[in-house]
Amino acid sequence: MVAGNRLLYPILGFASCIVFIYMSFGDLRVNYHEEPDLPFVTRNGTQFMVNNKVWYVNGWNSYWLMDHAVHDYNRPRVGAMLQAGAKMGLTVCRTWAFNDGGYNALQISPGQYDERVFKALDYAIAEARQHGVRLLLSLVNNLQAYGGKTQYVKWAWQEGVGLSSSNDSFFFDPSIRKYFKNYVVTVLTRKNTITGIEYRNDPTIFAWELINEPRCTSDPSGDTLQDWIDEMSAYVKSIDKYHLVTVGLEGFYGPKNSKRLTVNPEAWASALGSDFIRNSRTENIDFASVHIYPDHWFHDRDFEDNLKFVSKWMLSHIEDGDMELRKPVMFTEFGLSNLNEDFEPSQRDRFYKTILDIIVKSAKRNKSGAGALVWQYFMGGMEEYSDDFGVVPWERTSTYKLIIEESCRLARINGMTQEKGKLKQLCSRKQ
Repeated sequence: MVAGNRLLYPILGFASCIVFIYMSFGDLRVNYHEEPDLPFVTRNGTQFMVNNKVWYVNGWNSYWLMDHAVHDYNRPRVGAMLQAGAKMGLTVCRTWAFNDGGYNALQISPGQYDERVFKALDYAIAEARQHGVRLLLSLVNNLQAYGGKTQYVKWAWQEGVGLSSSNDSFFFDPSIRKYFKNYVVTVLTRKNTITGIEYRNDPTIFAWELINEPRCTSDPSGDTLQDWIDEMSAYVKSIDKYHLVTVGLEGFYGPKNSKRLTVNPEAWASALGSDFIRNSRTENIDFASVHIYPDHWFHDRDFEDNLKFVSKWMLSHIEDGDMELRKPVMFTEFGLSNLNEDFEPSQRDRFYKTILDIIVKSAKRNKSGAGALVWQYFMGGMEEYSDDFGVVPWERTSTYKLIIEESCRLARINGMTQEKGKLKQLCSRKQ
């Protein structure tokens, strides 16, 4: 999912928002020489590890961090959002490390970059490091927002080297694969102008995501997408020896998997050219990714039926992580639309709690469910960056408490060992 509107905001509203965050969460000043020590996240079988201890993720999506940091008048919101997440005990934020062509493009054309935008990404990473939040960085979009694979295909076509005008040629065209590889090596070897650390050596980055929600409908067998995943995951690992890698899947089962009939939302889900098991089993993929949007995947189910689907969907993928993949499973996007006809704000709390409860149960049983990331959080006054899933978490007390409770429940499983006692202090206070 992604929202794509990029309008400017009233200066007064922006100032009010920053004052509110300052009053609510404390000093926003940054000293990059005093940032927390963040070790790399590794994995051992079905679990993430930090300092040789099992580590679980409670986090969120704010896809807009780099784009918002380009201009000085928007930039303080990036640190404010990351600080607010840290104050809730959240450990990972998923965000875009791409913007291909168009407004505020990081990659203007193949191999050509806007240093001003790259410095905005530097800033987002440095701010995350300062606040003790790790970033899951996505490298390209399957969707058209922020360029995506459509832009790569246009570039190849404009340069007269494209094999096809189909968006799916992103996955099989040799010239486009070269474009993407050049982009990958440029990003991974980028030296942060604020911290002085190359991205590939920065433990602030939790993991790389190859592509957001990949689909290759021109080849429903899945062979084309699988070949691309094999090649690109190996390429990332050849450059970066430290970071974890995931695909960015929605989690649908492919045409050869029997679960397509009993777990997939509908028949269309098995014809998208992706397969959760096959794609995630790739040697250089460290953990599996899954999304949860039942109200978009079904059009004839009520809220209660969607909750039942959520449980079945999650438990199936956690079982796959344990029995088939032997890798962690992260639910890297989940959200409930406020445009549903029967929507009530209380439904979001129930939807979130259903997902978070399953993660906690998995953690208590040492299963593969490694964490979940809400889509999406944003700040008051920036609704133009939101969508029908967006939440300002502190605006609803019950939601805010639910988020903190999840952070504390996961921390208690490991005896409050996460992040050197930061959560111990948070969870010892009465909310």
